[in-house]
Amino acid sequence: MFLEKYDPLKNQMVQILDPDGNHKEELLPKEMTDEVVKDLYKQMAFYRMCDTRMHKMQRTGRMGTFAPASGQEAAQLGSEFAIKKTDWVVPAFRELVAMCAHGVPAETFFLFWRGNEAGGSYPADVKVMPPSIPVGSQMVHAVGLSLASKLRNEKDIAVTYFGDGATSEGDFHEAMNFAGVFKTPTIFICQNNQYAISVPRGRQTASETIAQKAIAYGFPGVLVDGNDLFAMYAVTKEAAERARKGEGPTLIEAYTYRLNDHTTSDDSTKYRTKEEVDSWRPRDPLLRLQKYLSKKGIWTEKYEAALQEDLLKRVDEITEKVEATADQTVDSMFDYMFAETTQELEEQKAYLKKMLELEAKK
Repeated sequence: MFLEKYDPLKNQMVQILDPDGNHKEELLPKEMTDEVVKDLYKQMAFYRMCDTRMHKMQRTGRMGTFAPASGQEAAQLGSEFAIKKTDWVVPAFRELVAMCAHGVPAETFFLFWRGNEAGGSYPADVKVMPPSIPVGSQMVHAVGLSLASKLRNEKDIAVTYFGDGATSEGDFHEAMNFAGVFKTPTIFICQNNQYAISVPRGRQTASETIAQKAIAYGFPGVLVDGNDLFAMYAVTKEAAERARKGEGPTLIEAYTYRLNDHTTSDDSTKYRTKEEVDSWRPRDPLLRLQKYLSKKGIWTEKYEAALQEDLLKRVDEITEKVEATADQTVDSMFDYMFAETTQELEEQKAYLKKMLELEAKK
């Protein structure tokens, strides 16, 4: 319905839940019962708190540089909730919500950004690829995974996440072209958060929408309000059903905004104004769901206070567990590259250990 009705060339955006918490009853997915929405809100609040905690840990030297996800929770959780656990999630570096919602333990995500090798080890049944640091390269991987599923006559699909800046990379066009030609069961989700680090979206592409780029490759593209959990769920569900039927890929442009810096090593005040950021705060996806649940008599300030208290305990436990995890040894820098370590790597490891021993004796 959405893929046929909403034309990206006309800048038509799918929206079910507006910033004031009002919704279009005829478009509300039947799966979004009050209990389901309440649970999804809890999840979003939890991931927001995790994001905030990681930011504080980085500022106090207890976490490495990472990319905050605050403001983009609905774009990730709404789409992830629409797929199956047997599907692949192929993330970039800002996908705290999508990765953890698909099965990666939060403490594992924390460890990854602390530089601990254990942060790259997921449970065996969790179909999530490691975060892709080079911009855009994960899209090619997603197409390969979904092609493999198609060749095996399986019904699993691959969902890949990336930012608006990645659509200016060659990997984006190569992945889209291949997916279109071979009708791979791939969902491309562009989280258009308005900036590629410091470059505003209008300075990197002249397209009216990013969604319309799919037209050149022979498959649907649709513009969605990325801060609308319901719209992201509904459109992704339709795209997933289409992919499973062998009808090929879909490009979803999730129109959203990152409320924090690009990464914790960035200073966004250098390239965007406080007024601009403040203009987006009323569109916060968590605030939008609060208003929706409040109208139904489910959310109250008392409920929120109790929820925040419970979530704080949970995040504190995760933090304690993460910080109690032993630091990596020198061996971990060399032992995970190949199935069998090469002689050259063994020599490098021995040399480094010797230098560290000498340094410790000084």
